Amino acid sequence: MNALTLGPEGTYSHRATKAIADDIDFVESVTGIVEGVARGEYERGVVPIENSIEGSVTESLDALADRNVAVVREIVTPIQHALLAQTGEFEVVLSHPQALAQCREYLGREFPSARTEAVASTARGVERAREDDTVAAIGHPATAGDDLQVLASGIQDSTSNATRFVVLASETERSDAGGKTSVVVYPNTNYPGLLLEMLEPFAERDINLSRVESRPSGERLGDYVFHLDFAAGLYEERAQEAVDELRDIATNGWVRVLGSYDTEHVL
Repeated sequence: MNALTLGPEGTYSHRATKAIADDIDFVESVTGIVEGVARGEYERGVVPIENSIEGSVTESLDALADRNVAVVREIVTPIQHALLAQTGEFEVVLSHPQALAQCREYLGREFPSARTEAVASTARGVERAREDDTVAAIGHPATAGDDLQVLASGIQDSTSNATRFVVLASETERSDAGGKTSVVVYPNTNYPGLLLEMLEPFAERDINLSRVESRPSGERLGDYVFHLDFAAGLYEERAQEAVDELRDIATNGWVRVLGSYDTEHVL
């Protein structure tokens, strides 16, 4: 099975993807991953969807709303950040924007004079640190290799830091089986009580909504697409009924069912 994820080698996305595939290629954008799966070029794609500290990955949400793919598995992995550099003297810290945000308190306390700079991935920051002794990187300690020192480990501001990844497949592989389901809803309308109407079908059937998030539709100001995760599989009649009610509410727009899936925890 071939898979596509965020690169280069050594990213947290790469670590998650190794749980499902050995043949792995890399790109530097989430949109590129979703497009690769949607076009049928790859059997699987793995994208980060949510971090326990920094919240949802908005590029992933937008890409899933714009393209027809299925979510077939969820992978949760703990995030173990380390500060990596050639020496203890450096001028700038590079990493993915979320990694920098997740270590904000540590960097401000221990290295207040160091600049921070966002790059496409944690692994890209590590590559730069290997090339330049004025650069430090934030990444998994296993990516230090022989060229970099682990100046400090466990530098994330929360010890419970974890990231959810979703495994994508062709829309033809969408399944009703699993303990969790994701849907995207574009009501294409706005009136008092709309959001309540969208939530009531789940509350009335005792279905727990584990995530509700809105993203701008791009159509006009104040117009939104809603991402819903709920703790039930579409094989359950109650889940199908709730989604059918969403379709009734979104008659001017659309409902995209990403699929039902199970969760795997990967260290």
